[in-house]
Amino acid sequence: MDLSGKVAVVTGSGRGLGLAYARSLAASGAAVVVNDVDANAATAAVEQITADGGRAVAEVVPVGSTEAADALVSRAVESWGRLDAIVTNAGVLRDKVLWKMSDDDFDTVVQVHLRGTFTCVRAAVERMREQGEGGRVIVAGSPAGQRGNFGQTNYAAAKAGIAAMVRTWALELARAGITANAVIPVAATAMTKTIPAFAPHVEALELEGTAFPDSLRKGEGFGTPEDVAGLVAFLASDASAGITGQCIGVGGDKLALWSHPQEVAVAYTDGGWSADAVAAAWPSVFARSEQTYGIPAPQL
Repeated sequence: MDLSGKVAVVTGSGRGLGLAYARSLAASGAAVVVNDVDANAATAAVEQITADGGRAVAEVVPVGSTEAADALVSRAVESWGRLDAIVTNAGVLRDKVLWKMSDDDFDTVVQVHLRGTFTCVRAAVERMREQGEGGRVIVAGSPAGQRGNFGQTNYAAAKAGIAAMVRTWALELARAGITANAVIPVAATAMTKTIPAFAPHVEALELEGTAFPDSLRKGEGFGTPEDVAGLVAFLASDASAGITGQCIGVGGDKLALWSHPQEVAVAYTDGGWSADAVAAAWPSVFARSEQTYGIPAPQL
């Protein structure tokens, strides 16, 4: 995948999934702005990319504000004269069940994930439209945003909002030749390594280099950050020009296209629906189409 001459910003790319994305983009020829709140992590990432023959600079700033988004775009333009792709990966977690989640827990996650995606994409799109040569918006969704997840009201809400923004942006940006897609990754990260079913496999990978078994890579679609990075490089390329408004899952050996919400059962009644009419119709018309919810537990 040749990304020569292209410039990308990757938020939250000092480590983990973001670093894998930045390295993959750089290995394909793109110049990359590495972003992280940890200056040491950002510097180390840049050194790693350049040591591999790639081009990268760091911009240390917490995403969320308009000022941070503008700084990231300015860094790309000042360094390489343009911006072709924005990858919004930065995130935080504040997991608690609903009745224990504080306002700060909720606001912090929404600020970084949802507002951070909005401000960074807005700033990037303004530059891409000025250039008049199209562009790529690649945002990070999550299975939690597609299905909900216990203890993650804030995170699931933000990721569901990101998926909705992608569908909206696909409409708004089409005339400018800018695509917008969400990646739904399932990979060994600081978050997923705490899941009991995955923890021993992640530990074996980190300590001994033991590859994940097929029960994980195929059965659960769970792999390493590097397994996700190829999709990001593809979506940043000219080869993906016809793909927009999609939520695409990837992990381990699995690649999947998520459906969008749609009506699955419909009924009509003359004069509208009273409470009694809904109660009468529900068992025979709607009950069999009720949707499942929550991320299924790993079957290992």
